[in-house]
Amino acid sequence: MCGRFARFSPVQNFAELFGVDAGFSLLPRYNVAPAQAALAARTTPQGRRELVTLHWGLILFWAKEPRIGFSTINARAETVATKPSFRHAFRQRRCLITADGFYEWRQLDGRKQPYYISLKDRQPFAFAGLWEHWEGGVEIIDSCAIIVTQANELIGTIHNRMPVILDTEDYGLWLDQAIQEPRLLNPLLRPYPAELMTAYPISTRVNNPKNDDRFLLAAV
Repeated sequence: MCGRFARFSPVQNFAELFGVDAGFSLLPRYNVAPAQAALAARTTPQGRRELVTLHWGLILFWAKEPRIGFSTINARAETVATKPSFRHAFRQRRCLITADGFYEWRQLDGRKQPYYISLKDRQPFAFAGLWEHWEGGVEIIDSCAIIVTQANELIGTIHNRMPVILDTEDYGLWLDQAIQEPRLLNPLLRPYPAELMTAYPISTRVNNPKNDDRFLLAAV
């Protein structure tokens, strides 16, 4: 499960990470929630990489209204290649969703304690994602979902699932539209090594998506 994440590195940092040009800037976001904008890299029909903002919550192209996106913020790695909601996007519309860290909640003494989770070296990274194009009359929305898998040893002490964080050397394979065979893509959907990650408890202020500031990252 991934229901909240942070993306505060400059857009230019992600542009360099993905090998694309950044023609815009965005304000830092410390508490990105479903139905909000996520910064992502994808491949155009002409084979060129681009950075775009996508509505977080996959709106299927056949949906009658965009509200369906609230139930499709995540896609399970075990079924993403076969589930009707995701299988076409998995083959043809994959993306890299940018992040500096994410949040997860641990059940503790009858309450939920939030944790901030990031790479140990504090570098920005990318989740494995899917995107869709939806049109409803004059309204057009490009949306996305984050793929989740079983938790590694570190995250498993907090929650049993975690988002798929891709190795930088796998970005090209993930974004290659010519590759559509699940047998080539499924091996990428593995838990990120626990020894390369860090997690610590933070304030419950993160529970409210209206709170969006760097103080959310402070340990308690």
